Amino acid sequence: MLIERSPKTLPRSMVYLCIITFVMGASIHLVGDSVNHRLIFSGYQLHLSVRENPIIKNLKPETLVRYIPFFLILCIYFSGCFIPCKEAQQRIPVAALLLIGPSSLYYWYLVTEGQIFILFIFTFFVLMALVMHQKRKGLLMDSNGRFLFYSFVITLALIALWVGWLWNDKILRKKYPGVIYIPEPWAFYTLHMSNLHQAKGESV
Repeated sequence: MLIERSPKTLPRSMVYLCIITFVMGASIHLVGDSVNHRLIFSGYQLHLSVRENPIIKNLKPETLVRYIPFFLILCIYFSGCFIPCKEAQQRIPVAALLLIGPSSLYYWYLVTEGQIFILFIFTFFVLMALVMHQKRKGLLMDSNGRFLFYSFVITLALIALWVGWLWNDKILRKKYPGVIYIPEPWAFYTLHMSNLHQAKGESV
């Protein structure tokens, strides 16, 4: 209704972007509320990290199992995003380009907070293998495939920047021992940011 009443005609890409943003935001909010309520009902403790929660520790097999269907569906979806080389010159729509950033941030948060880097990097290698396999058959990624693939590439870069930034954090190093060191955003927030918010609140 706001778009119809606007005195100026908005670009179609802007209209699509507004609709997609609204739908994604509303969907994530509803799903988040539902999952959060269900987790609390099941005994999930919000003040603890994912790794330290008793309900997560008691899951057998480990938490990676929860994400396997999601990444499996992404692989199946990606396998259908290939077209002949002559038709693969189509550009990614502007609205899709603008959404690559939020999409990458979503995957970054999913991987870091969920501690599923191994599953993510394995999925990324599967996508690369599909690209090389389809290229031999004369097929290239369409705009949907490039959107997903570029999102994964940017996500990998964001994870590398995140790890590099916190590489020398001694406290987080103790909290996340082992070869794969990827701190959770919530752990970083509770360790370094929550005290700042409390200090600001007390000063006010």
